[in-house]
Amino acid sequence: MSHFAYMVRCADGSLYCGYSTDPIAREKAHNSAKGAKYTRSRLPIKLVYAEEYGDKSSALKREAALKRLTHAQKEELVLSPTNRIK
Repeated sequence: MSHFAYMVRCADGSLYCGYSTDPIAREKAHNSAKGAKYTRSRLPIKLVYAEEYGDKSSALKREAALKRLTHAQKEELVLSPTNRIK
């Protein structure tokens, strides 16, 4: 099973970082108001970045690292040519 660290862009322009085994389904959950408290007041959201990992521990560690980045650093990742989410 794959595990993902992901980022979604909220309607206010902020970037929310999370963990999921299915980031596309998680995006739908966020948009149906079943997502995180942070995103519920910032709908709609759009999946803009995801990194795949083979184990949950690695994905959760990356999620924590993404949350510590500045907004500018997160934007660099979103705009990176290696980002497969366009």
